Amino acid sequence: MFSRNRLQMRQFFYCLLLFLFVTPSFASYLLIPMDDSSQKNHLKAYGITYQSLLQGKKVQWLLNYRGGSFLLENQEDFRRECTIRGVSFEIVSETEAVKILEFIASPSQNMEAVVLEKAPKIAVYSPKDKQPWDDAVTMVLQYAEIPYEVVYDEEVLSDKLLLYEWLHLHHEDFTGQYGKFYGAFRTAPWYIESKVNAEKRAVDMGYAKVSQQKLNVALKIRDYVFGGGFMFAMCSATDSFDIALAAEGVDICEVMFDGDPSERAYQDKIVYEPTFAFKDFILERNPVVYEFSNIDTTRKRKVLKSEDYFELKEYSAKWDMVPSMLCQNHTLLVKGFMGQTTAFESALVKPTVMVLGQNNANGEARYIHGVKGKGMFTFFGGHDPEDYQHRVGDPKTELDLHPNSPGYRLILNNVLFPAARKKKQKT
Repeated sequence: MFSRNRLQMRQFFYCLLLFLFVTPSFASYLLIPMDDSSQKNHLKAYGITYQSLLQGKKVQWLLNYRGGSFLLENQEDFRRECTIRGVSFEIVSETEAVKILEFIASPSQNMEAVVLEKAPKIAVYSPKDKQPWDDAVTMVLQYAEIPYEVVYDEEVLSDKLLLYEWLHLHHEDFTGQYGKFYGAFRTAPWYIESKVNAEKRAVDMGYAKVSQQKLNVALKIRDYVFGGGFMFAMCSATDSFDIALAAEGVDICEVMFDGDPSERAYQDKIVYEPTFAFKDFILERNPVVYEFSNIDTTRKRKVLKSEDYFELKEYSAKWDMVPSMLCQNHTLLVKGFMGQTTAFESALVKPTVMVLGQNNANGEARYIHGVKGKGMFTFFGGHDPEDYQHRVGDPKTELDLHPNSPGYRLILNNVLFPAARKKKQKT
C-alpha cells in the first residue's frame, strides 16, 4: 500500500511527465482510445502511434486504460491522419490529461503510463519472392502503414541485423526440411522450384547443405537477440528455430531433404539447453508427416472452431509492465487459429518462459515470451489470426474486414514494445 506522501509524489511525477511530454505551446492532447466500444480501427491506431514516434514525438501508452489507449500531442497532421485512416480519437485538455494520469497512478488501479520514446527500425526475415499476404505480420504492418525492410539469409549472415531493433521471422523452416511439405506437395511445381532455389542459395553462400546454412542463420539470429534485439516469430518459425538450435551438429534430415540419411539415434543427441522456449521435445522422424515435433499440438487438438479461443493473462501494469504491454487488448478472450505450428504443448515450455495466452482446456500455450541475454523474444502460434485454417493457395485476408482483430493487436503490441525499452522497468 502506498503512503500518502508516496501517492502525492507519484501524482507530482505524472504532472511533471505531462509537462515534459510536450512543448508549452500545446494546451491539449490527442487520446486514441483502444477499448471495444470507442475505437473504429484498432490496427491503424498503431500506425498513427508509430508515425508520431517517427517524427520524434513521445507517446504515452496507457496500459489497461480503455484497452491500452495512446496519448499523443494534439497536432493537426495527427488529427488529419486519424480521420483519413478511420481511427477514432478524442481531444482532451491539459486538465483532463492530468486527471487521466492521476487516475492511472492510483494504487487501486491496475494501470500504468509508459513513455514510448523512439520508433524501432523493423526487419522482416522472409524470402524476397514471397507476397505480403503470405505472412500475417507483413500484412498487418502494411495495413497499419508501419514501414519495414525485408531481410533474408544473405543479410542475416552478413550481420545486417545490427541495423534493426525488431525482427520478425516469417513462417520459415530452420531445420532444412523445406517446411515438411514433402508428403503432400513433393510433386508440386512451387515446391520443386523452392527447393532448387534454396539449394542454389546455400551453395552460392559456401554451404554443402541447406540445413547447414539455416543453422548458421538461426545462430546469427540467436546472437542478435542475446545482444539486445527483439525477435518475434509465428507458426513454424517458432519450433523449427528451437529445433535447429537443439540439433546443432546433428543430421536430422532424411535423404529426400539433403541427399543422405539422417544420423542413427539422433534423438539422443538433441541438446535442449541452447533453445529459447522449449525442452524435452521429441522430433518427428517420418518425412511424410507434416510436423516437426511434439511441441506443436495441431494433430491432437479436439476443439470445434466455434469454441476455439485462448485467454490472455492479466498482469500488474505497475510492476509487470513488459507482459502487460504485450497483452494490451480490448478483450481477454482471443479467437484461436491454426497453422503448421498451431500452439505449444504446455509441458514442453521452459519454466523461465512466460505464457501470455493459453487454452487451458487443451493444455496448450498460444502466446509466449522470454528473455535471452540482453534481448527478448515472443512466439505466437498459428498462421493468420483471421483465417482459421489457412491452406496453401488460399486468398489473402482482407484486413479492412477485421480492423478490430484482437489477434492482430497482439502482433502490433510486439512491434511497439521496443520503443519503451529505455524506460526503467519494475519487473
